[in-house]
Amino acid sequence: MTQDLLRILVVLPMYGGSLPVGRYCAEALRGMGHSVRIFDAPFMYPAFTGLRRLALPAAAEKQLENSFLRLVSQAIWAHAEAMEPHLVLALAQAPVSRALLERLRRAGIRTAMWFVEDYRIFDYWRLYAPFYDVFAVIQKAPFIDELARMGQRGALYLPLAALPDFHKPIALTPQEKQEYCADIAFLGAGYPNRRLAFRHLAGKNFKIWGSDWEGENLLAANVQRQGARISEEESVKIYNASKININLHSSLQTKDIVSHGDFVNPRTFELAAMGAFQLVDERSLLGELFGADELATFTSVEELYAKIDYFSARPEEREAYTVKARTRVLQEHTYAHRMSRLLDCIVKTGGNWPESGAADVSSPDVEPELQGELEQLSHKLGLGPHAAFDDVIARLRQQSGALSELETSLLFLDEWRKQYLPKQP
Repeated sequence: MTQDLLRILVVLPMYGGSLPVGRYCAEALRGMGHSVRIFDAPFMYPAFTGLRRLALPAAAEKQLENSFLRLVSQAIWAHAEAMEPHLVLALAQAPVSRALLERLRRAGIRTAMWFVEDYRIFDYWRLYAPFYDVFAVIQKAPFIDELARMGQRGALYLPLAALPDFHKPIALTPQEKQEYCADIAFLGAGYPNRRLAFRHLAGKNFKIWGSDWEGENLLAANVQRQGARISEEESVKIYNASKININLHSSLQTKDIVSHGDFVNPRTFELAAMGAFQLVDERSLLGELFGADELATFTSVEELYAKIDYFSARPEEREAYTVKARTRVLQEHTYAHRMSRLLDCIVKTGGNWPESGAADVSSPDVEPELQGELEQLSHKLGLGPHAAFDDVIARLRQQSGALSELETSLLFLDEWRKQYLPKQP
């Protein structure tokens, strides 16, 4: 793991499944001591979708959408100018243009994307992958080989993970138990393969949570809250409350209900980290992540039904799996593990991190008493003990009320820097 403490700008997508993954990455990086700022692209999503309500001709609408995305890229650049990050980390579908990537490279700022999607279905990666310093993916060959042929020297296989401080066992209130508890549960979108697989379970104590289940009349009584979206916080309660969590990877095909694909979804790691029992469909990359005694798997819907019956009557065996799976996740599959590997790959690909002019709040030249005050202020502002000077200033400017002597001095120092210190070329 790299020992450098870095400033990292994490760019989230405006919407989609990689949005929570981006937040988990930011939390993990902060926990590792890095100074992290998030570009919250979801704030821009209502305006972006609003363009489609203007009833414009298709060509004009497309032109406006492109202009809007260029505006978002300019906003990201403004964040980069203010923060002077060592790294800009983008998640899949983040609104980062090729022009912005080239601009960041000219400024000496490293860039990485974690493409946490199926490359066979979402192929926009072809337009952007060569422009990143590192392009991390959740699949192996032939995807990695294709990236290499495109000239991407920093292609990295980086499977998904869990955030232990969030994905953990929790105690439920009596009201929560009444609402969430079920013999069998599934949380996710109503993809075609799932609709077919779950019809056989309609008569059981089976709760389905999540969206896109419209028109599935046979399962209508099983779908909770009429298919409303479920927050990440609530998902933890659902997983903890369910005796058996079905983890069937999505597929647009109905010919093979169990798709036998390669990548392993985030739900696999999250359920394991919570100590929640799951039945997961076998994946080609699953065996190198978990042992056969850590996750209970199935290769067909018939095997899924049989194992539901089997494990429903054997709570001791369910617990044996969950204990081992949770141990494995905490040892090998956290977002801190993934971010460490990503940062090491960036150094391996492009060399050591460049020096930067932005000051760290902590310094070996500061008197111990003052250093203690600085660390207390960082904690008060919700930052780590090694927060960058610019991050402290940004948080201070967001505060209201009277300033302390230290806070006043830091703001004065920032104004002095702007006036008298030369900008880095």
